[in-house]
Amino acid sequence: MKLKRTIYIGELNKLFIGKEVVVSGWVLRRRDHGGVIFIDLRDRTGLLQVVFEESIDPKIHELADEIRIEYVISVKGKIRKRPPGMENPKISTGEIELVAEDVEILNTSKVPPFSLDEDTSEVSEALRFKYRYLDMRAVDGLKPFIFRHRVNKSIREFLDKKGFLEIETPFLTKSTPEGARDYLVPSRLYPGKFYALPQSPQLFKQILMIAGVDRYYQIVRCFRDEDLRADRQPEFTQLDLEMSFVEEEDIMKVVEELLVYLFEETLGITLSTPFPKISYREAIENYGTDRPDLRFDLKLKNISSLAEHTSFQVFRMALKHGGIVKGIKVPSTFSRKELEELTKLSQELGAKGLAWIKYNKNASSLQEKWSSPIVKFFETSILEKLEEIFNLEEESATLFFLADEEKVVNSVFAELRKHFAQRLNLIPENTFNFVWIVDFPLLEWDEKEERLVAVHHPFTHPKEEDLELLEKDPLKVRSKAYDIVLNGVEIGGGSIRIHKRELQERIFKILNISPFEAEEKFGFLLTALEYGAPPHGGIAFGLDRLIMLMLGKKSIRDVIAFPKTQKAQCLLTGAPSEVKIEQILELHLLPGWERKAVAK
Repeated sequence: MKLKRTIYIGELNKLFIGKEVVVSGWVLRRRDHGGVIFIDLRDRTGLLQVVFEESIDPKIHELADEIRIEYVISVKGKIRKRPPGMENPKISTGEIELVAEDVEILNTSKVPPFSLDEDTSEVSEALRFKYRYLDMRAVDGLKPFIFRHRVNKSIREFLDKKGFLEIETPFLTKSTPEGARDYLVPSRLYPGKFYALPQSPQLFKQILMIAGVDRYYQIVRCFRDEDLRADRQPEFTQLDLEMSFVEEEDIMKVVEELLVYLFEETLGITLSTPFPKISYREAIENYGTDRPDLRFDLKLKNISSLAEHTSFQVFRMALKHGGIVKGIKVPSTFSRKELEELTKLSQELGAKGLAWIKYNKNASSLQEKWSSPIVKFFETSILEKLEEIFNLEEESATLFFLADEEKVVNSVFAELRKHFAQRLNLIPENTFNFVWIVDFPLLEWDEKEERLVAVHHPFTHPKEEDLELLEKDPLKVRSKAYDIVLNGVEIGGGSIRIHKRELQERIFKILNISPFEAEEKFGFLLTALEYGAPPHGGIAFGLDRLIMLMLGKKSIRDVIAFPKTQKAQCLLTGAPSEVKIEQILELHLLPGWERKAVAK
């Protein structure tokens, strides 16, 4: 390499006019105007117009004639001001250009499978992920990763000032049930035994508190073998925190201060604190989900007590079988076709159907004021009560109703609520709305396994006032757990942990984890709890999700350098892939007779 770079493109400006520089990068565009060739050269920091003039040096101009898009080149020359009217205000170097005096072609390039001169979001994910290095090299392709670097840097700066220690925890660890399937790693040295990749550092960070670390954090990779969607990956990154001698409010305060610092440093946005808190029950009741988007209203109303006084059999049968009836007011009217489409959407989400009533405040008659096939089943007094419950002050609106099991009604309405908000443009742009969800139930009934399971994880501390209910009425026990939700997406969750062995063993017993299994799976933790474990708690953030929301992206795959597809495949490397039989034999994964047969 004869031409050694002296400066990054992004550092150049009009103060460099008349100075000689050497820049290196990739050719984004090329324009041949006969005696003058223009090349737009880019590196990680910016874009610069380079001019090759035949009148200055015919040999250099001739060499430039060989250059094509995505060639890697170094160029030496002098910076000059662009001619009047030729400036480009869209780029930082738009007032200047580099007049080439020498050029070196460092490498050629095949024609890329998609244009790198524009936003690649419209290119299929399969193609982008196969050529991820080109996707990242495209215009603005590196922005999410530069931003991610700044986020990590800001996190470390803040937590260091707050006295947190960054401590790494193992990737090869013991398989413990934490809600999802483990990724297992067979041991060559211990035939028939396996390590597990950690779903989180949960147990290790608790042990760090017992070790006296007091304040720990880690930006850590976690692994879960679960079904994927837009905001999930088999391997993902968490910001993991743990603190000793704290209660819920202490952790929430640190988290809020961290987020305020993070948004100010990276986006220049000032967040207002404290963030609102609502109970799990209130979230489910008003929004149908424990991940409510509070950027818009559209609250749900439980009208079960009113519905039982109607003659509408759909409502009455749902209530008879232990279900509920809920409604939502949407400040708009819909055509017959639109109502049919909404009913179909509700059925796709799991509902049996969707009832509706159109409301017209200024109608001259009761029949015109309330319009729906089901109005005939409602007495006037019930309609008046609906007007009061839903605070019908708009000129016109539509009430939608679902009647079914509570779980079905809430889950369907949670999705319909988002659908209505998007459809009616009720969601303000560039708004970040945080909310804490608190007072989660400690346990829930798993119908598939027919047993109680932990809502968060089995190390979550119950509220002291509910401890007497643990054995008597466990489903009524609330936990010292909390989630933080941003714009309808859960970005973090945590809890105060159990720090006494006796209580931890009570929880294991309720979860139908036998003393033998508890000792086998968690014996190291139970033993550690006997050696002066302090009260402690923490939280874990889905860093990929947080960055996705901060950048306004739709998928965490857009902010992960080398993501997996929704089928957990790496299209760049071809993982997962087959391995040689010799590797399998070394790991003792085949039965003895089959191993001998293959070896032969």
